[in-house]
Amino acid sequence: MAISQRKSTRKASGGRYKDFRKKQMHELGRRPSLTKVGEKKVQRLRVRGAALKQRLLQINIANVFDPKEKKHYKVKIESIIDNPASKHFIRRNIVTKGAIIKTEKGDARVTSRPGQDGMVNAVFI
Repeated sequence: MAISQRKSTRKASGGRYKDFRKKQMHELGRRPSLTKVGEKKVQRLRVRGAALKQRLLQINIANVFDPKEKKHYKVKIESIIDNPASKHFIRRNIVTKGAIIKTEKGDARVTSRPGQDGMVNAVFI
């Protein structure tokens, strides 16, 4: 069954809306990439408008910005310390936006969306 981003056909009360059309291609959705810590793996997707999107499946390097020194560093990700998206993502080492990662130079918060952007950008905390 296709994953759809369409509004539900059911009301909050359990009743149905009158619009009974089929799913459309522009409402297509996909499963989340659930980017893990490991050797880099990228999946390229063709999305709407013939654009390409890079979806990270695994990554072990992060581009980290240090606000005190105003410099960027390329550092290795050791593990995930905290993830507000889900407490289960911590033990599975899944990187999402807002996750706090442990790196060689210290802890950092992820500011990019790895499943959408194809990279991990972060800021030291």
